[in-house]
Amino acid sequence: MKIQYFNRELGQLEEEKVYGDGAVKWMYQTTSGRLLTRILIKPLVSVVYGYLQSLGFSKFKIPGFIEQFEIQMEEYLPEEGRSLDDPYSSFNKFFIRKFKDGKRDFVNTPGEMPAFSEARYFGYESMNESQSIPVKGKFLGAKALLNSTKWEGVFEDGPLLLARLCPVDYHRFHYPDSGKVLDYYKVSGKLHSVNPIALKEFADVFSDNVREVTILETENFGKLAYVEVGAMMVGKIVQTGNLKDFKRGDEKGYFLFGGSTVIVLGEKGKWVPDKDVLDYTQKGIETYQKIGSKIATKC
Repeated sequence: MKIQYFNRELGQLEEEKVYGDGAVKWMYQTTSGRLLTRILIKPLVSVVYGYLQSLGFSKFKIPGFIEQFEIQMEEYLPEEGRSLDDPYSSFNKFFIRKFKDGKRDFVNTPGEMPAFSEARYFGYESMNESQSIPVKGKFLGAKALLNSTKWEGVFEDGPLLLARLCPVDYHRFHYPDSGKVLDYYKVSGKLHSVNPIALKEFADVFSDNVREVTILETENFGKLAYVEVGAMMVGKIVQTGNLKDFKRGDEKGYFLFGGSTVIVLGEKGKWVPDKDVLDYTQKGIETYQKIGSKIATKC
């Protein structure tokens, strides 16, 4: 299965290099793999794997990873206190690397929403339980995602942006606007892969996986439900913000090793994803977007 996405900055379709694609195909497309996957989706397995990526020996796979996926390391800072000759003490420290100042800027126009993750996006103008996500073929609305009778009605029929982060991507996520936190809670679950291969075979990934939900009151876009979705071999979701108030572009948190997803839901009629993102979504094609650049507009 080839995975194509639209690179918005370059204006062209590209083919994704998938980390561990052979393993994912085996786990979700073979009988023996599906049996093992029943064990691998348990949170403890991913926590242990994540711990191993924090040990010193794990740093020796960093050079090969950088070469294979052509990561532009000149854009990133070394781990704090380390030299350019030996920039990271473990694979996880490399995985949560930060951009250098000036490498990414957040759009400041009040009515323009910046991308909150550097990722591949699907966008929807109005999302409810009767609509389906390309490649998933499964309903995905506020009720399934938020698991909260308090909040699901607020976001029913509202816009939605789904950002899929690959293991090669910048794995810190940020606030798309200034405001305050109204609520924060965790939803227990499993840890399936969020790779499109897995999404095609297992329809309930986003509503079945571990999630952390933050309800935001923003200055320009009304209420937002900000949902971080855990995934297979993601050892941990770390909230680095104070979960009280925030400014546009502030770091909210990061994922430790693995491909992950951030989903943002809005109130009906408050904002809409950009037209090209909507158009490619209808074709089942994700749009690759750099963090901080415009991805939606206030209505």
